[in-house]
Amino acid sequence: MEVYLVGGAVRDRLLGRPVAERDWVVVGATPAELEAQGFLPVGRDFPVFLHPTTREEYALARLERKTAPGYRGFVTDFSPTVTLEEDLQRRDLTINAIAQAADGRLIDPCGGRRDLEARVLRHVSPAFVEDPVRILRAARFAARFAPLGFTVAPETLQLMRSMVERGEADALVPERVWKELERALGEPCPDVFVQVLCDCGALRVLLPEVDALFGVPQPAKHHPEIDTGLHVLAALRCAAARGASVPVRFAVLVHDLGKARTPPERWPSHPGHEDAGLEPLQALATRLRVPNDCRELAELVMRYHTHVHRALELRPETLLKLLEATDAFRRPQRFTALLEACECDARGRLGLEARDYPQPAWLEAVRAAAATATLEPAARTGLSGAEIGAALRRQRLAAITALKASRAGPAS
Repeated sequence: MEVYLVGGAVRDRLLGRPVAERDWVVVGATPAELEAQGFLPVGRDFPVFLHPTTREEYALARLERKTAPGYRGFVTDFSPTVTLEEDLQRRDLTINAIAQAADGRLIDPCGGRRDLEARVLRHVSPAFVEDPVRILRAARFAARFAPLGFTVAPETLQLMRSMVERGEADALVPERVWKELERALGEPCPDVFVQVLCDCGALRVLLPEVDALFGVPQPAKHHPEIDTGLHVLAALRCAAARGASVPVRFAVLVHDLGKARTPPERWPSHPGHEDAGLEPLQALATRLRVPNDCRELAELVMRYHTHVHRALELRPETLLKLLEATDAFRRPQRFTALLEACECDARGRLGLEARDYPQPAWLEAVRAAAATATLEPAARTGLSGAEIGAALRRQRLAAITALKASRAGPAS
């Protein structure tokens, strides 16, 4: 039995990056032999074990043979005769197909070190086309390593395109699409993930609501980049640069879905796009089973991002309605996330990335002022629940009015 370190741990060490977790491949062993040594079996589709002490994953070397469409359509051979080189040949990208022996020697039959140096994401073999998840993984690795200069090899992008054309991407289950999207949104360059999917045609299949934004024009006065899809990519870059959370990044990705529904004769303006986007957002979120925190924040950003942009102009009554509609008093952290997504929208515009955007600070001050409004016990005497609510609302409105009057900037 021989044990090798494989995959991301080897790749990241060669790149000088921190190693988050280590995976191992075992050659020349059977499941019974590993269990006899105390390894805990956890694999469902093929033998994967947890080390009895480190809890790191150990997988038997295996071969895979395509038998049906989709990413589950495989028959797996994990007999002791499968070699390390055969196991590495079944992997997706060359940079993930490097192994390291116990003595530090590297086994690299697929040219992974060469591609690491050339900053290229390249498929290992034509068998890449057999698993549609590899489309998403290649795009996600592009999003992770773009800051290091990595790009997808043209021939790999062409393979991805051919997979989409043959309908392989249609076999991806929603849970897996969301899992990969969620991970990609958390990468340094989530916009690259979207761009790669767009370039190979997979965006049209997996996220048609987002794909429909490319080619839709916006007013040059407010959007010098013109194209709505390009604006979304720029806003995503802003969100990543700020270290925004995944819910904020998801909200930024989908905030302008309604613009794809504007009749072309009304371009480049998009009146009512905030409400027009709610239906496609719900369709996307339902299809991919998007978690509630992401779905709810995205809906709020979609509905109210133009309100936030105009915050300095809004009357006290309208400001209070905005706070109430977004549940800002009970969920102040989500309100802050909403403002962050709106700022990414405002800065995700060609040449306006460093624009002054005081709206978040102003709205946080408005919320804080309104939140301090209280009703003394004596003021509640004789009032019903609804009357107490109305009285408190008057107090909050008075606090916002006083704040607005005291600040020359917002009050002007």
